[in-house]
Amino acid sequence: MDRLTRMLAAAQGMGGHQGGPAQDTNIIDNSETVYISSLALLKMLRHGRAGVPMEVMGLMLGEFVDDYTVRVVDVFAMPQSGTGVSVEAVDPVFQTKMMDMLRQTGRPETVVGWYHSHPGFGCWLSSVDINTQQSFEQLTPRAVAVVIDPIQSVKGKVVIDAFRLINPQTLMLGQEPRQTTSNVGHLNKPSIQALIHGLNRHYYSIAVGYLKARGATATGSTSAMSAGNAAGMGVGGEEGMLMNLHKSVWTEALTMADFKTEGTRNLERLQKLVGLAEGYEKRVKEETELTKEQLRTRYVGKVDPKKPKRRLRDGNGRKALQVDQVTISNRVMHE
Repeated sequence: MDRLTRMLAAAQGMGGHQGGPAQDTNIIDNSETVYISSLALLKMLRHGRAGVPMEVMGLMLGEFVDDYTVRVVDVFAMPQSGTGVSVEAVDPVFQTKMMDMLRQTGRPETVVGWYHSHPGFGCWLSSVDINTQQSFEQLTPRAVAVVIDPIQSVKGKVVIDAFRLINPQTLMLGQEPRQTTSNVGHLNKPSIQALIHGLNRHYYSIAVGYLKARGATATGSTSAMSAGNAAGMGVGGEEGMLMNLHKSVWTEALTMADFKTEGTRNLERLQKLVGLAEGYEKRVKEETELTKEQLRTRYVGKVDPKKPKRRLRDGNGRKALQVDQVTISNRVMHE
């Protein structure tokens, strides 16, 4: 009740000074959602994982579609040194050159915010992060700060959150920083760490969504992958990109292998070959000692060395050697 009284008094005071009723201001809605493409999310995770245990940062490219949608289509890392993320880490010269090069490759999007990693300690904004976000909001009032945790993120669940600062004037007037028109902004329960570090006092959380484009009208990441990867798969855009991640290509056969690596790998293959020959000899001896019923259940759930052909594979899963068991048995018998 006291809060409502203060808001009415503030409205009456504004009306009295201006000689008329207070005008409605454009307040940000709590259902505003930051849609991150799969390409941008993958880049942020790889960048954050590569920088462990230090924090890393980068800029997000996209567009402000409307008052409820912020679309992030791509990101790029910013060079930095040290253990923290600060305003000095944003290099304007590097940012300008990177934006010019991205425009040449078909990336006309603008900077919609920045991202940084918190390896292992959750998603929230520190005092240094708040100062960095203030510098971004001075240029773009709707700039978004995305925090990602590459350590706590596992397959199927990415620990990520987006934030924006609260105007101190609205707090002084006792007003809400955002208007509530739906339950979209209240679906995610905030963590205790974020509440301790000033969530809903100095900054608020924005809903995060993910878009996986299926057609040619993708969120901009279709140009990042080749047309051959998407063709013939039944999917397009970012789904095709994710399905072709870490996929072997025909150009790998043209690369020259390291001599020492191949020597170590050949030694491992020969050792496996010797073990296979010994197992085959043992299998032949067991045929004369065990009955048919015992032989039938002898290698259930195990590798039977007496097979027409056995393929040995190295640690990378590549076909290393194909051994003819008959040849091995003949050599063992002659020796």
